Amino acid sequence: MLFERLREDIASVFERDPAARNTLEVLTCYPGVHALLLHRLSHALWMLGLKWLARALSHLGRFLTGIEIHPGARIGRRFFIDHGMGVVIGETAEIGDEVTLYHGVTLGGTSWRAGKRHPTLADGVVIGAGAKVLGPILIGRGARVGSNAVVVKDVPAGATAVGIPARIILDDLQRSREEQAASLGFSAYAVTRDDDPMSLAIQGLLDHSVEMDQRMLLILKELEALKSDQAAADTASAWAGRDPADPPR
Repeated sequence: MLFERLREDIASVFERDPAARNTLEVLTCYPGVHALLLHRLSHALWMLGLKWLARALSHLGRFLTGIEIHPGARIGRRFFIDHGMGVVIGETAEIGDEVTLYHGVTLGGTSWRAGKRHPTLADGVVIGAGAKVLGPILIGRGARVGSNAVVVKDVPAGATAVGIPARIILDDLQRSREEQAASLGFSAYAVTRDDDPMSLAIQGLLDHSVEMDQRMLLILKELEALKSDQAAADTASAWAGRDPADPPR
């Protein structure tokens, strides 16, 4: 089982990181893979009741990789931590399948009370660099959290959360912008447009492009309507000037 999971974890690196060249490189040079392997071992010890040994192994993983994962955290399949330095995952965090975290991410708590106090990440979630996801909240399936965002409320499935405190982006303009960005070969991947001047400038251009496209479509519709009206008027004039005795043409 452990080796099967390891094969999946290596495959997920190739799927999500174009810098990965071969399996040996991934096994020896990717701290996210090392941290995940050690966590799977420490979590098994934790579930067996060997709490101190689990914590000791987790601490060793933190020392070697710069990634701190509490052995009590539950992590699904094909989990990928890119770069990884500074990532912190709390004890009651739950992570689904196909989840991606970038460096500096914190899945933390907001209370000292026992029980569920860390986030739950559904399948396919992407958390950008430096983001803080705090409390027993749910980040829905396929949602994205922008870099440096601070999230303290649930994020719906498929939504994007950006800013401090994070706000949810679901409006039509955002959808149009993302479609336009994809068509131009650009994606603000896990980056908040509030913190980076270059991102702000690019998003402004994309907004302008989307607005111009919408205006052009409106103008074309109006022109088509005018053409139809003119054609109808010409036909009516032709019939109005025709002698009723003339045979139909």
